[in-house]
Amino acid sequence: MRGADPATVRRALDAGDPLPGTGGFAGRLDGRLVRDVLGRRPLFGTPADWGFAPDDVTGPDSSPVPAGHVRERVDGHLVDRRVWSLPDPPTETDDDAAVGAVSRAVRGAVSAVDGSDLAVAFSGGVDSALVAAGVPDAPCYVAGFPDAHDVTAARDAAAAMDRDLRVVELDHDALERAVPEVVAATGRTDAMTVSIALPLYLVAERAAADGFDRLAVGQGADELFGGYAKVVDPGNDDRVAATTVRGATREVIRSLPDQLERDTLTLRAAGVAPVTPLLTDRVVASALPLPGRLLATPDERKVALRRAAAGWLPDSVVATDKKAVQYGSLVSRELDRLARQAGFKRRMDRHVDRYVESLVGG
Repeated sequence: MRGADPATVRRALDAGDPLPGTGGFAGRLDGRLVRDVLGRRPLFGTPADWGFAPDDVTGPDSSPVPAGHVRERVDGHLVDRRVWSLPDPPTETDDDAAVGAVSRAVRGAVSAVDGSDLAVAFSGGVDSALVAAGVPDAPCYVAGFPDAHDVTAARDAAAAMDRDLRVVELDHDALERAVPEVVAATGRTDAMTVSIALPLYLVAERAAADGFDRLAVGQGADELFGGYAKVVDPGNDDRVAATTVRGATREVIRSLPDQLERDTLTLRAAGVAPVTPLLTDRVVASALPLPGRLLATPDERKVALRRAAAGWLPDSVVATDKKAVQYGSLVSRELDRLARQAGFKRRMDRHVDRYVESLVGG
């Protein structure tokens, strides 16, 4: 069992408690496989043949265990049984109380991170800056092409926070070299997965080469706290089914298991273990009751998180708008450019996917 001791997981199973005070867990317990409610640790295979990555499984069934489920044998059949669901607490009506809960949870989570052998993936946005604030002696890393938004934002934020920033400058050779490694780690060749995973992989690879065993990341903040544009006006956005900001945010939270599987496998393949303080149970519990006005408005996203960061981070960092990593690093743009240079034109269906497949012999 990774992420929690067996006794804690047993108590959570007995009580039906989805948030028992951990940072996520997965593994084999009492003859069955168990994965936490948000799938913060990937888990694959069967109770008799399992692992934390698909390659750890020797038999034919290396499918992932769904988040919040146990996988067990029942009358000779392999069964996935849901044991936890994401809580749906009442909406908090006191804005000060809600922001206070977020502030206490986030500061407690990031301050509890062990800073030894640790680097921070740092884009200059409020998420990664909060993580970095908890480990003031850890170096910060950002990856991007020379004119990338993330590189500029990270430099500005690092200067404002007086932090050591190490820039991983990307080029086409780095992308082409890393694409097969990312595909091998994730098992996916679609352009979106690869363009998100590439900057994570290349940052982690550099941190590992510099001697760091762990990489702290801000994963989860956008999903939990209303960081996506599609949650701002969900009634008029066909990317979500919900019609309220809070409902759309919960919809996005449910996408976390798939995203975390991608990111965790990518980082491990690069040689580091991910550290995700903004996904601890206490932080999750503080986010779930937030009203829509403290999640996203037409003028501001991650409202409660930014208010919680005020007074701890420089104002310029609190207010910084962050781009998604594939765009902020310019990896998505340059992967498209490489695809077109290789003859995969935009008029072709899935032209970048096809280019990726060509790099791995698909």
